[in-house]
Amino acid sequence: MKLIRKIFAVLTILLATNAYAAPDYSLLIPPQPTHSGKKIEVLEFFFYGCIHCFHLHPYLEKWEQTMPKDVKLGFVPVHFNPSWEPMAYTYYALKAMGQQKRLDGKLYDALNQARLPLFDMNAIADFVAKNGVNRDEFVKYYQSFSVQNEVDNSGQMTSAYQIEGTPTLVVEGKYIISGLEPPQMIEALNQVIAKVRRETGK
Repeated sequence: MKLIRKIFAVLTILLATNAYAAPDYSLLIPPQPTHSGKKIEVLEFFFYGCIHCFHLHPYLEKWEQTMPKDVKLGFVPVHFNPSWEPMAYTYYALKAMGQQKRLDGKLYDALNQARLPLFDMNAIADFVAKNGVNRDEFVKYYQSFSVQNEVDNSGQMTSAYQIEGTPTLVVEGKYIISGLEPPQMIEALNQVIAKVRRETGK
């Protein structure tokens, strides 16, 4: 009887350990090509007005500051419907101006806490101008052909990657992490990156 109990205890520990170590992800079929060279690609599909993205943002921002050197982090603004498109244009316009990182947190706060009606170019241009961005230059980029292409491409990527909700993290074009609380998403991200590193030797 004692032997059976010992065996049961060992099995319980092993199962618990394996369950803890197993990363939470699903597989994207078919996988999508990466554009990160020798680095492991991580993409966040997000929307500034998404409360779950808002909650993940500080965790991912902190993670980015100390992320492994063999990882490249990118962002894809999702626009499931036309009302989301202005924020996609905003992201790419600010990115082209070198202002996107500085205003990320302010945009999340504006939409999720202050509930500002940033639903069109003029309202958004007024907002970014109040936060130190040249209004005319922002409008120029917002309306540019290059930003239009970026927004179109992000829509195509959202479809190709089969994104159903935000935030969603995609690692190396095939491992999808979503539906977790922020700390668990970061934990799963680290585990999947380690898995990719073992598989590819990157």
